[in-house]
Amino acid sequence: MQQRPESDIKFLDPTLLARIGSLELIAKFVVEGFISGLHKSPYHGFSIEFAQYRQYIPGDDTKHIDWKVYGRTNRHYIKQFEEETNLYCYLLLDTSASMTYTSMELTKLDYASYLAASLAYFMIRQRDAVGFAYFDGALRQFMPARSSPVHLHTILQMLHQIEVQKQTQLAEPLHQIAQRLTKRGLVILLSDLYAEETESVINALEHFRYNGHEVIVFHLLDRQELTFDFNQTARFVDAETDHEITADPNAIRQTYLQHHNDFIQTYQQAAAKSNIDYNTIDTATPLDFALSAYLAKRQGLV
Repeated sequence: MQQRPESDIKFLDPTLLARIGSLELIAKFVVEGFISGLHKSPYHGFSIEFAQYRQYIPGDDTKHIDWKVYGRTNRHYIKQFEEETNLYCYLLLDTSASMTYTSMELTKLDYASYLAASLAYFMIRQRDAVGFAYFDGALRQFMPARSSPVHLHTILQMLHQIEVQKQTQLAEPLHQIAQRLTKRGLVILLSDLYAEETESVINALEHFRYNGHEVIVFHLLDRQELTFDFNQTARFVDAETDHEITADPNAIRQTYLQHHNDFIQTYQQAAAKSNIDYNTIDTATPLDFALSAYLAKRQGLV
């Protein structure tokens, strides 16, 4: 696949985006930069005209096929009416204290907020309906899916106003959200997954699958959480319980990395069994990586 020019990668670097300040501008820059990258790649394979077309499904009226598009792509696409919503998507954001950790300029919650804003902007640009919820130890806010620009503005305002709480309890809020979703769609969880037992979280995600939803998990982790690249004796404090230990990183690094890799593999394996799209993301990664994962999943649904 053609590599994106370095200038484009820097343009979507989350640390550089943090200097913009406005979530709306960040979302616009990420999405427009992402779409520009798709145009440049001969292997992009993604339709960026969802607002106008969807792929032909046997049984569709052939009079709506756009033969000019077929001539360019060798694929059958149906003209989409403006009032038709392509997809219902629900963004679920973990706002617990562990999400505030960072070894860089950007916390995991900052990254998740930029990603949620960019996904919401991208979806509404394509006339998809977007729902939004955030939670910590409890469900704090829930918005049903809509597709208007006013709705996007409301989501961005909510992201600006989030107040972080200490505790994480993923399973119960996820079950509560699953019970509220009346239309099948795509559920996207943004979280570091530092919570109760993995099994209870997977069971909650399976609740969405049982109800007919597709599920994407973006497992957001700081570079230091992935590498434990500390060099001096340090005091480590749990952001949610305030429990602390003082340790020599060199003495515990291998044990930490083994446990943390097991933690990730447990989620990978459980998600695969449940047909959940699981993605580990280093928060230093340009945000278009996550947009690509979303778009690949979305294309399988329309």
